[in-house]
Amino acid sequence: MPAVRRLLGQIYIQVLIGMLIGAAIGLLAPEFGVALKPLADGFIKLIRMILAPIIFGTVVVGMARMGDLKDIGRIGAKALVYFEVLSTIALVIGLIVVNLMQPGAGMNIDASSIDGQAVSGFTAAAHEQGVVPFLLGIIPTTFTSAFVTGSMLQVILLAVLMGAALSQLGGPSAKHVTDLIDSFLQVIFRIVAIVMRLAPLGAGAGVAFTIGMYGVGTLWSLLTLLAALYLTSIAFVVIVLGGVMRSTGLPFWAFLRYFREEIFVVLGTCSSEAVLPRMIQKLEALGCEKSVVGLVLPAGYTFNADGTCIYLSIAAIFVAQATNTHLGWADQLGILAVLLLTSKGSAGVAGAGFVTLAATLSTMHSIPVTGLVLLLGIDRFLNEARAVVNLIGNSVATVAIAKWEGALDLDQAKRVLASRVQPE
Repeated sequence: MPAVRRLLGQIYIQVLIGMLIGAAIGLLAPEFGVALKPLADGFIKLIRMILAPIIFGTVVVGMARMGDLKDIGRIGAKALVYFEVLSTIALVIGLIVVNLMQPGAGMNIDASSIDGQAVSGFTAAAHEQGVVPFLLGIIPTTFTSAFVTGSMLQVILLAVLMGAALSQLGGPSAKHVTDLIDSFLQVIFRIVAIVMRLAPLGAGAGVAFTIGMYGVGTLWSLLTLLAALYLTSIAFVVIVLGGVMRSTGLPFWAFLRYFREEIFVVLGTCSSEAVLPRMIQKLEALGCEKSVVGLVLPAGYTFNADGTCIYLSIAAIFVAQATNTHLGWADQLGILAVLLLTSKGSAGVAGAGFVTLAATLSTMHSIPVTGLVLLLGIDRFLNEARAVVNLIGNSVATVAIAKWEGALDLDQAKRVLASRVQPE
């Protein structure tokens, strides 16, 4: 019994049980399952309300304690190059798989007969996204507006400016401000620990809503598309991310086991943001220096959406196949080039996948944007895969860059992964 009690005390076991109960509710009482959606939304809102101060504090403290701005620039440059390379690989793998499996072939959808009203909100948002509006949108109206109505990019900009200022200022005054922000962070992380006790409820409610609203039968109508996305995601995680992790000298499966709680929470809530605070804590406990974690992980949430890249490449070609839109390899490589740019502008945007995909299809003019309607019914299931891949991709990126910078305690990391003990 003590062993069972200890097992049931693990958050990931509680989350898994919550998801199973949620699936049963969605199947047996679908209307009740749909009514549980506010519980899932409420859990995510609880986490999001403390994301801005966590990201701000982590980046500021990391940069201030790193000291040399040259080190900050070097790490930032390495991170951006790494993100771009991994994003390209994700897009290419997605293109290869969707061409081999042909999930949209044979659907013979007449694009002119599709009612585009259901995606009008996404296409309108897509037209608003451009290089200049995106860049100007990074700058908040006021210092505080970034935390109230702004996006993650605005918070990161303010944090980088303050971190650089504290690094240049130095002396007792800068140290006092840095220590004060660090102490505030510890209080916020304690709030996170309290909120995470609700993770089983949030994940279970999310699964109950998904199955209750769309039904299991929804999966079968577009099963090949789902299989293509999930197979691609698994292959990318195991082969590409696994290879990166093994190059650091750490066992990949033990690494995944270490983050199992966060993976299950993301799978249930479809939000990688829900576990960002815990990811920061666990990466630091793994042996990554606070400065690297504070710089790379938040940036990864904006620039290193591996799962989103896989989704975008597969979804774009699927719509073309379903509407009998012929695309040669040159056309598909053109789409890949556009996606490399448009995928970077989706951070902090509601319906980011649809907005980015709509922006890409609008740019290419060859694939009917109204074809996005075909994806609406299963977007929740597609989102589960891309959120989990994004989570794993960002954690691997942080460890890899920390290793390359000599900012990873490899012995400590091996001890932590071998012990299977979760940090408090």
